[in-house]
Amino acid sequence: MKKSAWLPAVIAPVVVAGAVAAPVIANAASTPIAGAHPTAAQVIASIARSSDAQYSGKLEQTSDLGLPELPAGSGGSSLQGVASDALSLLTAPHTARVYVDGADRQRVQVTEQLAEQDLVRNGSDVWTWDSKAREATHVVLPDHAAAGTGTEDGTVTPSELAQRAVDAITPTTTVSKPTTTRVAGHDAWAVTLTPKGSGTLVGSVELAVDQQTGLPLQVIVRADGQSSPAFRVGFTSLDYGAPAARLFDFTPPSGAKVTTKDLSDRSRGAHAHGDHRRPGDGTTADRPVVTGSGWSTVVELPAGTVDRSALGTDGSGLLDQLTRAVDGGRAVQTSLVSVYLTDDGRVFAGAVPVSTLVAAAE
Repeated sequence: MKKSAWLPAVIAPVVVAGAVAAPVIANAASTPIAGAHPTAAQVIASIARSSDAQYSGKLEQTSDLGLPELPAGSGGSSLQGVASDALSLLTAPHTARVYVDGADRQRVQVTEQLAEQDLVRNGSDVWTWDSKAREATHVVLPDHAAAGTGTEDGTVTPSELAQRAVDAITPTTTVSKPTTTRVAGHDAWAVTLTPKGSGTLVGSVELAVDQQTGLPLQVIVRADGQSSPAFRVGFTSLDYGAPAARLFDFTPPSGAKVTTKDLSDRSRGAHAHGDHRRPGDGTTADRPVVTGSGWSTVVELPAGTVDRSALGTDGSGLLDQLTRAVDGGRAVQTSLVSVYLTDDGRVFAGAVPVSTLVAAAE
């Protein structure tokens, strides 16, 4: 697991409610913010117009999810190191440099002591680079790929978290009137989304949107019943203007291990001439199943996702220490998200209590 993956997929249900935005948002999408007192719909809809923005900035992410500490006594195994890295992603603060030139050219650069991780998109070409492992991955996107800076490794920006929160606006959500705030030296509108029901661990999601550009500058997620943020990602500095073009060019260093994944329409068309699909190639049976609605949405990964027999003695023991026994499997619940591993290898996750996941599995 790479440390550039700030927000693993298991945390996505925190702000993804699995529902379409309210009609008022769609109706306001082409309406610019006017006057000193915009509606919440106008503020949220203004996010769409920031897709072509050009800027450079520094992001900071902090988390306080109430995760269990990594247990001692794992023998210093490599698995313990992987688990330590995984927990570090969700507990330690992280900073990154972000460079964006419109919808299809972005760079996210995470620098740590003696190591650097990069995510570079230039059109249909996406590169990830881990200097510590000296490994690079080259992904060729399909022609219809949606614009955005997020990729399969889980890296996120305020724009993407805000869009996921927008997708959660349904009759199950209370949307506050916009208030003024400042983020990274820029005037912004703050809008808070609060779930109406009691079936979610999420207390609220607060978006800060640049008053001039519609660019999301900060996202704060609070757990139910807690005043301090459980998760925050936002700009600490931001300058508008096109970044240098060279920042979006990437060539793997000599001797680096390079893996290529061709997802282009051209590649898919070649495979269409013969059925070369194997289990795990993205067939319907391998895809996640989404149940529930609104903030109580549950995501299910198929049987065989977790094979405890392949973990070995150390791995199985560590899993037992990080989770607790529940009916039909093991689970862990943080302040914002729960994960349930069934005895048959399925995985359920959501911004809901463990009991909800157990019920969904039955």
